[in-house]
Amino acid sequence: MTFIAEQERTEGFTHVLLITTGSVASVKAPLIVGELLTHGKVKVEVVATQPSLTFFNIDDVLKAGSRVWTDKDEWKSDYKIGDPILHIELRRWADIVLVAPCSANTLSKIAHGICDNLATSLLRALAPTTPTYIFPAMNTLMYEHPLTSEHLRIVRDVVRYSVVGPIGKNLACGDVGLGAMTEWRDIVQIVVDFFKLKSPP
Repeated sequence: MTFIAEQERTEGFTHVLLITTGSVASVKAPLIVGELLTHGKVKVEVVATQPSLTFFNIDDVLKAGSRVWTDKDEWKSDYKIGDPILHIELRRWADIVLVAPCSANTLSKIAHGICDNLATSLLRALAPTTPTYIFPAMNTLMYEHPLTSEHLRIVRDVVRYSVVGPIGKNLACGDVGLGAMTEWRDIVQIVVDFFKLKSPP
């Protein structure tokens, strides 16, 4: 399937790009997509890293009304110079980008400018004017690791993404502490408030 931003964008709609990464909180992806699409004139596309697919079923996102793009969709064996490049087309399409959840691994990649998959290539290619929100999600000790604070500083102060969370709660691993992704409804609300989206009927 070929994705061309110019053909996929719809005038008057808000285009939300959700990136999921290798954290248990990716299980919330179908809920985020479904809730966003209850608002008027919203389109959602999902970019999923391979590890994130451990935690949700692509079919659940499709049923909610969105498509899921993965690394295998990026470079086809029959690619020719001049063909659309998926990470470029998706960043042209997006009005806002949500990395929810953002694992420690992906956070480190963003901070170091690594672009070794569809998600991080897309982020590296984003225009600085595209509102981008990072929602960290990881084990408490991973969050408290000294490198994490440095990665967050770079993401906030150098790359200039908005970082929201994490929050404290019982984590999937059984630990209790700071590291859980911001509640999924609060993530949706950020988009609703930013674009002043209409409430569902």
